[in-house]
Amino acid sequence: MADGTEGRARRYERPPDTDDATVEALGLLSEALETTQRARGRLYDFHQLTGAADKAVGAAVRRLREAGHDEQADLVEREVQGADVLPGMWTFQVVEAYDDGYHRRFTEVERQVREALVDGRAHIAEAEMKQRRETT
Repeated sequence: MADGTEGRARRYERPPDTDDATVEALGLLSEALETTQRARGRLYDFHQLTGAADKAVGAAVRRLREAGHDEQADLVEREVQGADVLPGMWTFQVVEAYDDGYHRRFTEVERQVREALVDGRAHIAEAEMKQRRETT
């Protein structure tokens, strides 16, 4: 096929002697990895939302001072503004710890398992489902 669809089709083809249980297990592992991608996105949301909240806290501190409430401004500034969200960590460090630890390790292990079992091919189960469901 001159349009390249044959090469794409082979990319998702089940290698010879690969059983249904293996394809199912790899599909589940892939789904789990995709779920960690979603969790990772939520961490970035957490990071950005917390940063936006901290900027608003800074504005609140300024307004409290302008309104003559220095004691309360000091309290908010001391206890909340720029505070660690986890012991010793700002949100960017939480995101980096997840990315550099669990997520990177999971991504690498999932790739290693696919390499060992199906020559590195991904999404075999999904490709087979697509093939079963196609009407044209």
